[in-house]
Amino acid sequence: MRKLRTVRLAGAAAALALLLASCAENAPQDSLRPAGPYQEEIHRLFVPVFWVAAAIFFLVQGALVYFLYRYRHRPGREGVPPQVHGNTRLEIAWTIAPALILAFVAVPTVTTIFDLARRPSGDVLHVQVVGHQWWWEFRYTDPAYDTGQGPLTTANQLHVPVGRTVELTLTADPQDVLGAGNAVIHSFWAGRLFGKQDVVPGRENRIVFSADEPGVYPGQCYEFCGLSHAWMRFEIVAQTQEDFEAWVRAQLQPAVAPAGGLAARGLDVFTGPLSSGLGTCIACHTIRGVETAAGKGGPDLTHLASRDCFAGCKFRLTEENLRAWLRDPPAMKEGSFMPNYRLTDEEIDALVAFLLTLR
Repeated sequence: MRKLRTVRLAGAAAALALLLASCAENAPQDSLRPAGPYQEEIHRLFVPVFWVAAAIFFLVQGALVYFLYRYRHRPGREGVPPQVHGNTRLEIAWTIAPALILAFVAVPTVTTIFDLARRPSGDVLHVQVVGHQWWWEFRYTDPAYDTGQGPLTTANQLHVPVGRTVELTLTADPQDVLGAGNAVIHSFWAGRLFGKQDVVPGRENRIVFSADEPGVYPGQCYEFCGLSHAWMRFEIVAQTQEDFEAWVRAQLQPAVAPAGGLAARGLDVFTGPLSSGLGTCIACHTIRGVETAAGKGGPDLTHLASRDCFAGCKFRLTEENLRAWLRDPPAMKEGSFMPNYRLTDEEIDALVAFLLTLR
């Protein structure tokens, strides 16, 4: 008896812990605090459906508890209680009632789905989102954002102007950085701005959204995609129109090569063969303004230092984190396709100095 009571108390404590864990006031991806009209539309659908489901849950569970108590076995009671099989009225009632409930839920659900799927018109910002293992690439495909070497491209942080409609075209890289055809499906989600959408190799899906207020809205991959799925994150940076235009002007400029010092040595390390003989940085990375840096397998690093995070937003972009990353990427992020190049301390110091000039 005491053992059973202990098990019950442990179960109740675990359930309470799970409940409390869902009650955070500052949850950064809380879809119940919409920050844009498209997520607000989803929220308006969620609320009535939730209360209908809650009412049905308590009604059914309440009836279950009542009947369990009311018709429990008692000493001296014999025989079988009256059965309802063949009661036409009851059978019609419990057929019509669920149909009406489903209709009540289905009509606003279908309407919302069509509203969210409608292609936007007017002043729309178009961005192509490419899911890699395990980071996000953002390409601004409108002609105004052409760099002369292709669309303005960044990684892990998506900048958008407040109040402007943004249409995202989602796809996944059909192969990994090593050229193997083992691409996987991802899911793109920023809880306060829009719902989840699959990111599938060889297909294009779309998300339309806008942000009401300036701020940084975290998001993440929401479909298991391999070892570092939990660290495939991103940030949507919503800015005023003036700040967004200033950001675009800076991003369209090519990188400026350092004139001398440790940073210039870092540029040489970046573009030349590494001392270990295991490869070169330019095999995977592009830096506009550095002629030989045109790799496509990894993130575009043209303005790396203007970002706040890297490696799928697992790390904040600081000198210490960059140094640790360059020393052993797979140890920092499980499954990373960037290998350990066995860089010397001198090479790491030079590369960090150079990368931090890319603003």
